[in-house]
Amino acid sequence: MTDLLDPRIEQYALDHTTPEPPWFAPLADETRAGTTAPQMMVGTLEGRLLSAVVAMLRPRSVLEIGTFTGYSALSMAEALPPGGHIVTCDISEEHVAIARRHIAASPCADRIEIRLGPALDTIETLPGPFDLVFIDADKPAYSAYYEATLPKLAPDGVIVVDNVLWSGRPLDPSEADEDTVAIREFNDRLVADERVEVVMLTVRDGVSLVRHRRAGPAG
Repeated sequence: MTDLLDPRIEQYALDHTTPEPPWFAPLADETRAGTTAPQMMVGTLEGRLLSAVVAMLRPRSVLEIGTFTGYSALSMAEALPPGGHIVTCDISEEHVAIARRHIAASPCADRIEIRLGPALDTIETLPGPFDLVFIDADKPAYSAYYEATLPKLAPDGVIVVDNVLWSGRPLDPSEADEDTVAIREFNDRLVADERVEVVMLTVRDGVSLVRHRRAGPAG
């Protein structure tokens, strides 16, 4: 991954962010040592951002598309209000097995339900409404995940989309691999969608926050 931010600034941000609870360390260590793409883990800075969003939004129903090894689900679960619940889905049995172990060993096990299988199939079985949706899965399907979840998003709900900067590659028109094209088209589609308001943050590999568009003040 190309550094989008001076690594010194990234480290300074980490140094001035409250660390995650101790049960995250074994999960992070196993993810780095035992998976082929450990960079898919959201990590401390983005994990703390997700936790802060949950603490402020106080969602009762959270949907995560892309469990990976469970770091992001745990980050959100620790900040859930009483009665809050997360459904997280993934198609990788290997990654889900790691997530299950570490979620079971955490204090948040009763707040997280893991579904193994294609995300669109899982979404179809869930009635919603979702107070928070976190999309961090296969990039060519981002638009499909967005369209499947937006109708089920609560009126004050938020969709958080990861990797929207994709190491800066969408800025280069010559970059034409499938993932880059998908992210570029998704970003363009999102900002033009009159149903929603979106803000793109330059945290880690880019995070977009999406909510239903509000009516303007009465004139």
